[in-house]
Amino acid sequence: MKILFVCTGNICRSPTAEGVARRWLAFSGLDELVSVDSAGIQGYHEGEGPDPRSQTAALRRGYDLSRLRARKVQAKDFADFDLLLAMDRDHFHYLRDRAPEGTKHKVRMFMSYARNIRRDDVPDPYYGGNMGFDAVLDMCEDAVQGLIDEIRPELERRRQSAV
Repeated sequence: MKILFVCTGNICRSPTAEGVARRWLAFSGLDELVSVDSAGIQGYHEGEGPDPRSQTAALRRGYDLSRLRARKVQAKDFADFDLLLAMDRDHFHYLRDRAPEGTKHKVRMFMSYARNIRRDDVPDPYYGGNMGFDAVLDMCEDAVQGLIDEIRPELERRRQSAV
């Protein structure tokens, strides 16, 4: 299974979600069955690492984002990924508007998987203070855990059929 996390510039929210997902998938023993990536709807930061504030906040919780590099969503992503998870409604509509026929069902709101935090959007921390980056981490941890709970049965079926 392949999952793409999508935000605006791919330097704050989506790389944080990718880093959290990588770690939680490894903890769950599912990292060999799921690959994750992140992208932005804009290419302003293409090739850059995540925002230093995102990296600092993530590192305090044990997530290393230093190797990630920003990229823009590409048309082939709709075919390559099983899920394209939008960080907010604008990203969702952007993705849905560009999704080729037969791929719209792959586009979902990331926070729809959250179990404890009830909100639709992951707010952009870029123009705020450092607390915003911690709040993004809280949301990502909650939604990634819910995502893993939801996809685990399908992954287990795939694992069993491969044996």
